[in-house]
Formats: sequence, C-alpha cells, structure tokens
Amino acid sequence: MALKQAKVITVTSVKGGTGKSTFTLALAGILSNKKLKTIIVDMDLHSGVIAASLNLKPKKDIYTLVNDYMNHGLKESDEYVIKYNDYIDVLPAPKDPRSVGKINSYYIDIILKKLKYRYDVILIDTNHIIDNINLITFDNSDKIIYLITNDLMDLKNMKTMLAIYKDMNLKNYYLILNEAISNERLSTYEISTFLGQNIDYKIPSNAYIKNMQKILMEGKIITLEKAYQKEKTTLILTEMLDKILK
Repeated sequence: MALKQAKVITVTSVKGGTGKSTFTLALAGILSNKKLKTIIVDMDLHSGVIAASLNLKPKKDIYTLVNDYMNHGLKESDEYVIKYNDYIDVLPAPKDPRSVGKINSYYIDIILKKLKYRYDVILIDTNHIIDNINLITFDNSDKIIYLITNDLMDLKNMKTMLAIYKDMNLKNYYLILNEAISNERLSTYEISTFLGQNIDYKIPSNAYIKNMQKILMEGKIITLEKAYQKEKTTLILTEMLDKILK
C-alpha cells in the first residue's frame, strides 16, 4: 500500500552525458528491492530512454496522457503506464519528439500531484534544460539529485546553478559526482572548492561495470541483479535513498 503521499525524487544534470538515466534506473532497482511501489516518470521529453532501456514497448506515453486531459478523454491512469515488475511502473516520454511542444506544463503539475497518492516513490528522469516543465517538476520534488562529472564545462554550469539555488534559498538537492564515466583527474577537494559546495556522494571510478552494455541490452536493471547488489555503488545509492526516504 502506498504512503499517504509519495516521495518525489528528480534526477537531473546541467549537461548531457552524465549517466543520468542509468543512475535513475539503478535507484528504481534499489526501491524495488525495498518493495516500495515506484513509478519512473520519463520527463526527458525530447530524448527519453527509460522505456527503451527496459525493453518496454508502450502504446501510450506522457503526451497521450496530457492530450487526453486537455480533450476530456482521460482513461484510467493505469492505461498510460507500463509495468516493469511488481514494484516498478514507467510513464514513458513521448515516442514522437514532435509532440513535445504540445505538452502543456499545467497538466504536468496535475499529473504529478495525482501520482503522489498512488505510489511510495516517484522517480523523475529529466534533462538539463531549464524550461517551464522542468521548473514545475522541481517544484513538485522533495529532493533534486544533480549528477555531475569532472568535465570542466559541467562544473562551470553547476556553479551557475548553485548560485541560482542560493539566491532562491533552496537546499533540497544533492550533488552526486560520477567518476565512473569521466576522463578528468580533478580531486573531490578541487571540485568542492571550485563549486563552493561539498559533494554529497561519489560514484567511484572503479564502479564501471564491464558488461553494463549487455545488461542494458537485455532490459535489466543492474541493482536488481543479485551479483551487483553488494557493489560499492549500490551501497552508496542505498545509503542516499535511506536518507531521503526518512
């Protein structure tokens, strides 16, 4: 049975290529292991990969849901989500990116508020574009996770974003440094000094999994695979989720 209101966790970045969607799926696997009813909302509207990563073939998506809301043809919400396992559902990004411009952000707010009463956790995978839809997504989020790398442009963009958060007096975010996909060799201390902000958690460089591509091709979630449930990264993400869920 779902909690009174779901915890809403948004995973984002300040540039592409940080491993954000794979990270989101890893979180979903840990939540599934905890037997928490979770929905992944793929808000990377132009290039969402969650359904494809899980080898799901949805007939409807978030555009269909918004369009039916707008035209008073709304069906049961179960018709718009697709089940991955007993604990993970997915609300996919639009199959046709041309439909993204027709999505009214007003209905995104309604959808997220309704989902809060059906799930324990809402996991949102979104992009790095600061538009009205993402701003509404952030407003609905209990925690916003920024996945960053050692890339210098990534760090400069993140510093700008942190200045915005400081001006708005917002503190509901975590900084996660993903060293597993980075070629730079800046230390955590150097990064923290540059950002003026501590790194909350770190995915170490040795967390790279050799057969990750094979696992993804098979539509599997790494943290649901028994062989990887005691991996360092899984334990780090579990610790972070435990803190958020409190």
